[in-house]
Amino acid sequence: MGKNVLIIGSGLGGLTTALRLAKAGYSVKIVEKHSSPGGRLNQLKKDGFTFDMAPTFFSMTYEFTTFGKDTGIRLPFEFYPLNPLYTVRIFDPKSGKDRKYTIYKELDKLAKEFASIEPDFDQKVKRYLKETGRLFDDTIDRVVRRNFYDAISFGTSLAGVPVRQAPKMVRTFWQEISRYFDSDDVKMIFSLVSFFLGATPFNTMAVYTLLNYVELEHDGYYNVKGGMYKIVEGLMNEIEKAGIEVTFNTEIIGKATEGNSLQGFIDTSGRLWEADLFVANADAAAFRGQVLQRQKFSPGKLDKMQWTMAPLTLYLGVKGKIEGLDHHNYFLGDNFKDYSSKIFSNGMSLKQPYYYVNVTSRHNPEAAPEGHENLFILVPVPDLRFKPDWSDAEEIADNVIQDLSQRVGFDIPKHMVSRTVLAPPHWEKMLNLYRGSGLGLGHSLRQIGYWRPKNKDEKYNNLFYVGSSTVPGTGLPMAVISSKLCAERILHDYGSVSE
Repeated sequence: MGKNVLIIGSGLGGLTTALRLAKAGYSVKIVEKHSSPGGRLNQLKKDGFTFDMAPTFFSMTYEFTTFGKDTGIRLPFEFYPLNPLYTVRIFDPKSGKDRKYTIYKELDKLAKEFASIEPDFDQKVKRYLKETGRLFDDTIDRVVRRNFYDAISFGTSLAGVPVRQAPKMVRTFWQEISRYFDSDDVKMIFSLVSFFLGATPFNTMAVYTLLNYVELEHDGYYNVKGGMYKIVEGLMNEIEKAGIEVTFNTEIIGKATEGNSLQGFIDTSGRLWEADLFVANADAAAFRGQVLQRQKFSPGKLDKMQWTMAPLTLYLGVKGKIEGLDHHNYFLGDNFKDYSSKIFSNGMSLKQPYYYVNVTSRHNPEAAPEGHENLFILVPVPDLRFKPDWSDAEEIADNVIQDLSQRVGFDIPKHMVSRTVLAPPHWEKMLNLYRGSGLGLGHSLRQIGYWRPKNKDEKYNNLFYVGSSTVPGTGLPMAVISSKLCAERILHDYGSVSE
């Protein structure tokens, strides 16, 4: 078999896979449905403002450094650490005001933030981070950064994880963190990382408490100079240098086969895209159902899987400077347990939703006209299985804007010069996100490791997958790891061109 590869999709996983395979001597082409590369890692330009469309910061920078070493590429973007990491506001109905906490990487500063609500916080957090650090070391190379070619290899890998970590597979994130801290405010704040997985601390396994170790001690959070889309622009420069052809506005909707052999994929115009090998940088579960027509991944089967939250996103251009906002902000209510456990199944009202606010112009002033702010607001909401009608999206956005205005003491509607609202149906149509799920498949026990949709197809030996719904999971660093695993799988089966 030859070494021509077609990659379907130009998200972070697709771009980094393309560069890895090009380094190995493969001839690579990319087709992309959208008019621009990046997938969810994209940008919106409107009315003189530039917005990061989805990811607004990232962690595990060493995965990007490893990618650079693997491909011989000097990382084509600059990033800098966040400190403080973010702020959290929790509404107090008794006072009618927010309890505001600033989350620092320095534990002594963090201890001062929680001194009045969590006695002996400094000792507790050190014990917690020591344990989550051990969890990270025990699992990251055994489970996350590894391909599993069969159930035996997965079982062997799990057997290598110390038995002390076994309870974290059955406890929830909230149950685990409650073993270390007493204050609900502290537990709420530390459990926000579960939302990065598109879930809640009440349905996320305790094993993901290792993310607190990543954010507070191991690496932290980072922004990109010039905005997150500089990652994509830099990688596209490397794509061009490598001679990789990218074709935009091309959506794959079908396959072409000969017997049990996959010959190519068909786009909406009827064009056949042929290659020796194929990599789908689309949802690994939904692609199998929608394009390959697999019964195991039919809508009825997909709907029974655990999916991540859907996003309702607001992009606001505002005249003036909002002093009550920092760069990264979380706004929570006083009913965290009830809200978190019910919101994704449409069991809670969205009149006063929880939300996240990013002000890109704080660190990248070129993202907004002089004297203005650009606000990106993310509201985690039910996907289209639970809330199919989003005719009220603008009304929900109004609620969020009004709530934010009151809590930061700034009349946003009065000063607004640009407004864009994207509801789950927009995200589903724009990027083929199943039921509008923002981050793909969830990370339940039955959807991790070997039990997650494989990065090699079950039927076609020349079809592979990369991205959030295959191994190892969701998030920017996971997409980079996924590209490494995908490339390793291909090289394992077919070798490099030089061989």
